[in-house]
Order: sequence, then C-alpha cells, then structure tokens
Amino acid sequence: VQLQASGGGLVQAGGSLRLSCAASGFTLRYYAICWFRQAPRKEREGVSCISSSGRSTYYADSVKGRFTISRDNAKNTVYLQMNSLKPEDTAVFYCAAPGERHWIPSVWADVDEYRYWGQGTLVTVSS
Repeated sequence: VQLQASGGGLVQAGGSLRLSCAASGFTLRYYAICWFRQAPRKEREGVSCISSSGRSTYYADSVKGRFTISRDNAKNTVYLQMNSLKPEDTAVFYCAAPGERHWIPSVWADVDEYRYWGQGTLVTVSS
C-alpha cells in the first residue's frame, strides 16, 4: 500500500498550487483521504478531508474558502486545490487514509487515526 503526494513547489503569496494524492496497491475509492501539513518546528495538522464517496468534505478554519479538496475515483486520485496561498501555508503536505473503508474518524484531524501516509510534498510560499 502506497500513497504518493505530488504537486508541491515554490509559489508567490496569492498564487495557487494543486496537490495530488495517488495510490498504488490500494483502491483509493474505498477510503476517506485527508491532507495534513507540517511546518518547521510545528506539529502536523489536519488541512482537509474528503469521504470515500466525495459527498462530505472537511476543512481547517485556516484554509476554508481558499482550499478545495476533490477526488476522481476513476483515476484513483485525490486533489487539493490551494488558492490565495499565504507564507504561513509553507509546509510539507501529506495525504493519509484511515485503516477502515468508508470511514472518517470522528475527529478527522487526529493524526493518530490514520494508518496510511504518503511521503509528503513541500509547499513553499514566498512573501
């Protein structure tokens, strides 16, 4: 089972990036997929989450209205569209999945509830 996050890079404040989370050895459509991020010297935090069906989405207050999570189950991929990026969004972004199908933890941003993790992709937003 492997999740692969990609799409990070260097962008100026106000710019946009789209992150992708692809899966191998893993049928992504059966699982909720969530994005987390970890900035230097900070704890990993939940950014956004989408249910296996795509009907339910969740966002951290800090990204509401700027980030959009979506999924294309036919392509076995989840996306995070990030607009109006700020320097404080600079972090390594990870995608993750819980160990159970069709399930989102009651506290979706609890890192301990996720079994599968991608390797991370670095997003750097310059001011």
